[in-house]
Amino acid sequence: MKSVSLLLVLGVSVATVATSCGGNPAPQNTTPAVDTAAENQRVRDSINAANEAERQAAAERERIENQRRADSLAALARAGDEVRNMLAAMIHFDLDKSNIRGDDMGALDQKVAILQANPDLRIRIGGHCDERGSDEYNLALGNRRAQAAKQYLVSHGIDAGRIETQSWGEERPAVDGHDESAWSQNRRDEFEPISGGDNLRRP
Repeated sequence: MKSVSLLLVLGVSVATVATSCGGNPAPQNTTPAVDTAAENQRVRDSINAANEAERQAAAERERIENQRRADSLAALARAGDEVRNMLAAMIHFDLDKSNIRGDDMGALDQKVAILQANPDLRIRIGGHCDERGSDEYNLALGNRRAQAAKQYLVSHGIDAGRIETQSWGEERPAVDGHDESAWSQNRRDEFEPISGGDNLRRP
C-alpha cells in the first residue's frame, strides 16, 4: 500500500512538473489583420486607373490617326487642285493661225502626262477666236485650233476617243476689249474634264 501511494505521489509530481514547465505553447496567430474593404478598393482603383490610361491612349491614337487622315486628304486635295489647274491651262494662237506655238508645247506635254496618269479622264478642248472675222470663219478657225491641240495629244500617245473638240468662234471672249491685248488673250484653246476628273492623280 505504501508503494502504491508512493507511485501515485510520484505520478502527480511528474504531471505537475510537465504542466508547469512544459510543452510547447499553443501557436498564436501573428498575421496582422487585413482590412478587406480597403484592399478591395485599392484593387478597384488600380483597375480603374489602368482602364483610364488605356482609354486615353486609345483616344490619342485615334486623334493621331484622324489627323493623319485629314492631312492626307488635304494633300490629295491640294494635288488634285494643282493637277486641275495644269489641265485647265490655256494655250494661245497667233492671228489667223491654228498651229501650236513652241511656248505652248510644255503646257500640252503636262496634259499628256495628266491623261496618262488618269486613264479614266476624258476632256473637251474648246477653240476660241478674237472678234475679228465673220462668224462662219471664226467657227471654222476655232475648230482648227481645237483639232490642232487634240492632234498634238494623240500624237503623244493619248487615245483620240478620250478627247472631244468644240468651236466657240468669237462667242465667248475671255477678255472684253477691242485691241491687240484683248484679242491675243481671246485666241485660245480651253481644256475641261468631261468625265473622270473628280480625283485626279498627279503625274
